[in-house]
Amino acid sequence: MRARRFGVTLALSAASAALLLGAAACGGDDDKAGGGTDTAAAPTSDATVGLVSDVGKFNDRSFNQSALEGLERAQKELGVKGSPIESAAAGDYIPNLTTLARKKTTVSIGVGFLMADGIDTVATKFPNANFAIVDFPQAALKHKPKNVRGLVFATNENSYLIGYMAAKMAEEKNKDAPVISAVGGMKIPSVEIFIAGYKAGAEAANPKTKVLIGYSQEFVAQDKCKELALNQIQQGSQVVFQVAGGCGLGALSAAKEKGVWGVGVDRDQSDLGPHILTSAVKRVDVSVFDTAKDAAEGTFTGGDKTYDLKNGGVALGKVSDKVPAELVTEVEGLQKKIIDGEIKDIPVTVK
Repeated sequence: MRARRFGVTLALSAASAALLLGAAACGGDDDKAGGGTDTAAAPTSDATVGLVSDVGKFNDRSFNQSALEGLERAQKELGVKGSPIESAAAGDYIPNLTTLARKKTTVSIGVGFLMADGIDTVATKFPNANFAIVDFPQAALKHKPKNVRGLVFATNENSYLIGYMAAKMAEEKNKDAPVISAVGGMKIPSVEIFIAGYKAGAEAANPKTKVLIGYSQEFVAQDKCKELALNQIQQGSQVVFQVAGGCGLGALSAAKEKGVWGVGVDRDQSDLGPHILTSAVKRVDVSVFDTAKDAAEGTFTGGDKTYDLKNGGVALGKVSDKVPAELVTEVEGLQKKIIDGEIKDIPVTVK
């Protein structure tokens, strides 16, 4: 069986499938019938889109990189002018956002839950500017500024599928009491929702599954996540799910070294090696692109926008070809049940 990506061929509409594929196929045919060449000019827009990373920076191969890819797609497809700014420390958030606001940027996007206070402060100070924040609801901001859009993700849904798969794969080692684990960056809602779904899915697969959970208390230093993962593997974990951005690459490294499965997060991290079971893909790139598009078209509004399995905003990345075909089919069926509402009330906090 060849490795496959969930959410593209099953239980999604054609529109959702296109959304999930994202920038992978955004170009048209270059050659016209008869050998002619399309000389249409690239699109242009007067809109400017700012993007402020959190401390993980844009080369984290995860969350921030996905956001930058969304901005790059908007520049290419919409012709907007992008203004990405990296944050070296948390103290940079407010100055970076303020810089964009003073430049009268059409919309400024903060990447991550940790930027909530910064977004709230700057958006309140500049009520005529537009802002968006990834992974934090506008309704939960202290001052609830109307010029902010919250970009939130139902990552408990795709993580439920991964937890189910992980528990079943771990049964190969211990059918009576499989052990899997998760390494989180911090115990904040945008991290805990992944782990909550993962744990619920594992327990649905096998109620005797033991799910080990640890937090590194940061998202950058890979050695901290690696140490946590090594401890979990020593306790019997057969699958390590990283939910810690750049730090989590250390957890996946530990899984590779010890010959157990690793699960990526945010982006499809299958390129890290054959030890990657799958990834809990969060389409941060799509949320950034959608926000840029609305800004360019003058239709941007505040409030919250949720991305889930149904609209293709969350998904599973490439699944290892070592996963039995019958288990793949079983998980596909579970995905359809979540989309159809037959499986609901998947927890967002760890119980």
